[in-house]
Amino acid sequence: MPEDARSRVLRVATFVGTRATDPDRGPQVRINSEDARSRLLIDGELAWVQGPRRQELATVVVDDSVKRGDCGLRDVAGASVSELVRVTKPDLDSHTRRGFFA
Repeated sequence: MPEDARSRVLRVATFVGTRATDPDRGPQVRINSEDARSRLLIDGELAWVQGPRRQELATVVVDDSVKRGDCGLRDVAGASVSELVRVTKPDLDSHTRRGFFA
């Protein structure tokens, strides 16, 4: 059975760690428009970035200068360059997990 296109792994091509004094901060993932389309993600939306050590919500930036199959991360803890991560859309419509959120 082929792997679902919405959960294919992406290689971290670039990683930026910001400082407290930088104007643009916070978790961000940059992906190609084709990769974003296959994951049903749009620019500015939140997505789960699941790395080898942890998972974190990050803002999606659609950037066609990023090669297909690669991604760029900013301020995402637990991931580094050349590692494989999954970028997925959060399931906010499911009623089974509603009690776990504040």
